[in-house]
Amino acid sequence: MQDEAQVAVESESDIVTARQRVRAMAAALGFSSTDQTLIALAVSEIARNIVSYATRGLITLSEVDDGGRAGILIVAHDDGPGIADVELAMRDGYSTARSLGMGLPGAKRVTDEFEIDSAPGHGTTIRMTKWRP
Repeated sequence: MQDEAQVAVESESDIVTARQRVRAMAAALGFSSTDQTLIALAVSEIARNIVSYATRGLITLSEVDDGGRAGILIVAHDDGPGIADVELAMRDGYSTARSLGMGLPGAKRVTDEFEIDSAPGHGTTIRMTKWRP
């Protein structure tokens, strides 16, 4: 089992690759098929935001252990324009791209831990962790 994987995200095909890699890692760690799907969904949403708003970024997938509890840490980073109002961006239905506005809040809902660090002109870093029950 691999401890870490990195996926450069610049195109639609990279979104698919990131989703496949995290799903395989989740399966290897013993996550249920439902949790594998939820984790892949979160990565897909974040990767899509990178392609849509920042043009390119990097997603790092790591196995984590917290005193015997296994999980996956997902860190997505880009040097894009950043998010002017993170609180607003985290609201269901908010979108600057005429989408459904479910990406960030949806990813937060399906992961156990979610942090976002972003500022205009400084890019965005998102850290998500999903723990195996």
